[in-house]
Amino acid sequence: MRKARTADCGVRTWVAGGLGLLAPAAQASIFKGEALDKAADVLTIIVLVVVPIVAIAVFWLVHILPEKVAEQREHPQKDAIKVLCLLSLVFGGLLWPIAWIMAYSKPVLYKMAYGRDKHDDYYRHLAAADADADAADADADADAKILGDDVARLKAELDTLAARGKLPVELQEMRARLVELEGRLPPAAPPTAAPPPAAPRPAGEPG
Repeated sequence: MRKARTADCGVRTWVAGGLGLLAPAAQASIFKGEALDKAADVLTIIVLVVVPIVAIAVFWLVHILPEKVAEQREHPQKDAIKVLCLLSLVFGGLLWPIAWIMAYSKPVLYKMAYGRDKHDDYYRHLAAADADADAADADADADAKILGDDVARLKAELDTLAARGKLPVELQEMRARLVELEGRLPPAAPPTAAPPPAAPRPAGEPG
């Protein structure tokens, strides 16, 4: 029994050795020759150039987050928060948590000292928006007055035609619509009176 088992193990060892010799050599990469060199060059460029640029961009975007938050919240001390973010770049990010806390904190002490909790730009934007709204209202009033003058003039012309004779049905309906529209519009501006003519000067009087 032991001899049979030993012979069986020897056969298996020889078969395994033969299969190992016939198997192809293992490849550490899918690239060969020039393709392997080109892949190595591309990987080197990515590691040495692209990765540092991406890392710097991400670090910068994260570092200016307190400034962006302060601008969105119209924080009255957003200029100081911006300075903290810039100084934090010099000090290795040590001041960044302070800027982050200031951006999300309510300016209670600032409001007690100055009576407001928004930046001056917020009030400037409100004033500019109010000025634009007033200008738009003035333009709308001017357009309404011009339209009222046109409606009144057209109605007067239709009244003149009606005084001369019977108006057609279409013009009567138009006049009725003008009357209805005239009631919705502001009153038309009265016509400006022409200045009286100058009195003739007597002959011989110097001009």
